[in-house]
Amino acid sequence: MMNGNVELSVLRAGEWPQQWARVRAFLAANLLGMDEDIGLFVMAQRDGELVGCAGLATNVIKCVAVAESERGENLAARLLVEVENLALEQGHFHLFLCTRPCNLARFEQCGFWLLARCDDTAVLLENTPCGLTRYCRQLARQRRPGAKIGAIVMNANPFTLGHRYLAEQAARECDWLHLFVVREEASFFPYQERLAMVQAGVAGLGNVTVHEGSPYLISRATFPGYFLKEQGLVERAWSGLDLQLFRQHLAPALGITHRFVGSEPFCPVTRAYNQAMHHWLEQPDPQVSAVQVVELERHCRPSGTAISASEVRRLLKSQQFSRIREIVPESTFVHLAHHYRAEVA
Repeated sequence: MMNGNVELSVLRAGEWPQQWARVRAFLAANLLGMDEDIGLFVMAQRDGELVGCAGLATNVIKCVAVAESERGENLAARLLVEVENLALEQGHFHLFLCTRPCNLARFEQCGFWLLARCDDTAVLLENTPCGLTRYCRQLARQRRPGAKIGAIVMNANPFTLGHRYLAEQAARECDWLHLFVVREEASFFPYQERLAMVQAGVAGLGNVTVHEGSPYLISRATFPGYFLKEQGLVERAWSGLDLQLFRQHLAPALGITHRFVGSEPFCPVTRAYNQAMHHWLEQPDPQVSAVQVVELERHCRPSGTAISASEVRRLLKSQQFSRIREIVPESTFVHLAHHYRAEVA
């Protein structure tokens, strides 16, 4: 792993805190932050001085930086090759990278292909020219006929009566409804549990297809915002990239004409995302059809209080199952009681 006197080495999470501090300082000097989910770094050192690094968080390459004195020496390409090899060893063949638009050409030269761009804020790339096309081809096999085809994207952490109400109302208004469950492991409930709760919760609706999540539905919890200093820019980049992928690729594959969402009285981030939907999905575009956003009032209890998954999680921590039963479908309650009662756990 030598090239002249530049040496590459691997630094893994939990090892050598002083070296992690060095990488953090190096990134800061290059106007980059460090996302906390990074599992390893490839470090490039010349005569003991850190001159480059690249991080890996499962299948997302992050925090690629090269000292100004080393630019033009192909060091970024070497770092990327080493990170990709390490990802392959861990079983991650399909990799993503998010960066500033000014870096787009550099990463395209290193074998990455553009997926989406959010103005002058961020670009999203993947290490294959056919990954998105292949996924959309798979989606198209599940396309259903109809003039009004709806979609819902939900985290369902866990699936509540509010989620059930949203699905019921959307299904009633549409010829067919496609329901996507965001795939990520940064939630209270593991992905497979969330997916199972959604499938059970909508089992009685005859015109609904539940789709497993994909990397093309970008999770806010795992969005790589290390290159954006302001939190507002992180939210803007995440929503812009995610919604462009949905409108330009996923919606056409399934013939989706409407996207349904519940109103958001609690979380400002989710509320801002709902507002961004109108901009990214409805604005005129000669290249792709618009997707109409339908925002439904959040389902409330008789008292008028909106139902939220965060309340379920709070009640679960204090084992208040009688109150949980009031705000989740029976299928969700059975799952929670079976797996999360203190005496069972």
